[in-house]
Amino acid sequence: MRQKRKQILTIRRLFVALAMLVGLGGGALPAQAAGLVETFVTDPLTGVALEGYDPVSYFIGPDPVMGTPDFAYEWGGVPWYFSSPANRDVFMRNPEIYAPQYGGHCLVSLSRGFLSDGKPRLYAIKDMKLYLFYSVANREVFFASGDGVVATADGQWDTLKGELAAGGGNVVEALEPVAESPAH
Repeated sequence: MRQKRKQILTIRRLFVALAMLVGLGGGALPAQAAGLVETFVTDPLTGVALEGYDPVSYFIGPDPVMGTPDFAYEWGGVPWYFSSPANRDVFMRNPEIYAPQYGGHCLVSLSRGFLSDGKPRLYAIKDMKLYLFYSVANREVFFASGDGVVATADGQWDTLKGELAAGGGNVVEALEPVAESPAH
């Protein structure tokens, strides 16, 4: 699992380096633009947010629906796919409402002080906000503790987001902490 995260991070860094070489920004790609590529979790092969799932569909149906490149919209430096032009238009008006919190990074991992990519099929919606999780166990932790985990993650996000924008990849390489065994 750790090796996969390193590969994803390497692919993202290569993308940023390639963008700089090809002349986006004349070789002086602003740090903020480079940070956006790593701030949002994207599919490592396509660069699409939410692995192509329609972010609006999380809020209007029982399950998220895959989007299509025919109804794409670029926001935050990455493309987002939608299942219909109506969903794309709704997202365009207020992307912050429909985009996953913390750029799609796992809420519980973030509350523990490190980043891991959330998986689009492991999600929860609370207070009209979309949260993604790295594992089923992390989602269960959220359901058990709710607001406390969100408050802690909110406090961690600015720091860790800043490290992503600065190219601090070592945060992503951290492993999930091992659960302590119950006291006898």
